[in-house]
Amino acid sequence: HKAVLVATPIVDTIKKAQDGYCQETISRTHLWAAQTPQCFSYSFILDLHQKHSDLSLTDDIALAEIAGEKPYILESSPDNFKITKAADLDRAKLFLQSNHKESVSPMNLPSFETISGLGFDVHQTCPGTFVTLCNVKIEAPFSLKGHSDADVGLHALCDAIYGALAEGDIGVHFPPSQQEWKNADSAIFLEHALKRVKTRGAQLRNIDLTFICEMPKIGPHQTSMRQRLKELTGLSLERISVKATTSEKLGFTGRGEGIAAQAIVSLLLPYSPFTETAHD
Repeated sequence: HKAVLVATPIVDTIKKAQDGYCQETISRTHLWAAQTPQCFSYSFILDLHQKHSDLSLTDDIALAEIAGEKPYILESSPDNFKITKAADLDRAKLFLQSNHKESVSPMNLPSFETISGLGFDVHQTCPGTFVTLCNVKIEAPFSLKGHSDADVGLHALCDAIYGALAEGDIGVHFPPSQQEWKNADSAIFLEHALKRVKTRGAQLRNIDLTFICEMPKIGPHQTSMRQRLKELTGLSLERISVKATTSEKLGFTGRGEGIAAQAIVSLLLPYSPFTETAHD
């Protein structure tokens, strides 16, 4: 083919108007909305531009039609819209933020708001030789007591996500009274929380996780924990923070009786004016 374009079939009813009044309804059968890119044989389109430099046309395909060519159409997606006006650029930004594959119409663009969630969890120490933090096994002079694998980091993270969605906490979704979660890998809980994010049409934007403990030292394991969170969540490392502090030997963490973790997350959540949330 000397000329090829991408286009979508017209689905709206087409009206011909004059002076602000409808004159007739035009059949949309065989009508297509042209998009870009448009592809041509180089010598063919160059020659046409040189011959018809005086013409004012809305796209290059029209030149091919003038030359008697019948450009080949490849059906595209409505999401492949042109950036022509400032409003189109705003639409493109919102579409990229939405990060979904559904078609977005100009009259039904999603509106988003940033929602934060806070999670906090504590696990008591018990005899053992390692702890699991952020799905990473770390040597320690003790283990952590819990119904599952006692991953205090992932538990705090899950609670932060559930909190941002206003969907309770990890105990609501995975009750400790149910034996099926006994010694379970907490990555299962995080996977569920992330599925809830996706189901709600939201996006996880960042993680800020803080451990409060005297031991083990978190610093040597920060990189591996951030990397594991990247694998579990799909976030880039630049959006994942893992750090630690101590309670200066005060309280149960200072006495080595347990480890605490606090997580803060941000979600990009579709906003609906019909929700009960008040907005100014």
